Amino acid sequence: MEEIGKFFSNKNSISAISESENNQTSDYLEVIKAFARITYMSLYVIDYQKQNFEYVSDNPLFLCDHTPKEVETMGYAFYFRHVKKEDLDLLFKINEVGFEFYENLPVNERKLYTISYDFHLVNESKNTILINHKLTPLFLSAEGKMWKAMCIVSLSHNHASGNISIVKQGTDEIWNYDLKDNRWIKEEKIKLSEREAEILRLYAQGLTINEIADKIYVTGDTVKFHRRKLFDKMGVSNITEALSYATNYKLI
Repeated sequence: MEEIGKFFSNKNSISAISESENNQTSDYLEVIKAFARITYMSLYVIDYQKQNFEYVSDNPLFLCDHTPKEVETMGYAFYFRHVKKEDLDLLFKINEVGFEFYENLPVNERKLYTISYDFHLVNESKNTILINHKLTPLFLSAEGKMWKAMCIVSLSHNHASGNISIVKQGTDEIWNYDLKDNRWIKEEKIKLSEREAEILRLYAQGLTINEIADKIYVTGDTVKFHRRKLFDKMGVSNITEALSYATNYKLI
């Protein structure tokens, strides 16, 4: 299928892998399989040299009613079967601008970056779900091109596809892509106060407003006040979205 080539960039074309590069991958899939066993999220590995999926976990969110082996066999054809046309065009765009961004990074820092975006998956029953997709390099070629990448799929806290961002590990740097103006905008991650982070963690433990108030010796109205400030900071409308946002950006 010719359009599958749109998922790959000439800027990241890998013609051959040396023996020393290949030795990087010794038993690495065992680590990824172990991670898949202890997370609810779906995991898969892209091989950019072979242009296929090297591994797909059995976590169901990404599978769209298929077995992991079926998704591995389909490879990128999976997207043509389970992504709406408008979101397919979005994925092509993300691929283009993502690799352009990546090409301008210092080679020794490329593994520190993760790209995140949202799009809809449609399962075999034609039910649609908005997922968040994160991709980060696993191995680079000698020229610094992305050879293998790990992808993690989870439910999105947003309400529409897009929401393209790149973050650098160990920093507060975040680049958001403006689809209207076709440019990256550098920002900083939002910062939570100690009280805001504490309240979020207590919500994550399943406590109610009154239980949180008793736990931190404040009134229920004070908890609601901090919760509203959190919603405004994050641009979300409820505590479920706030927890998802905080998890996504490693704020708690």
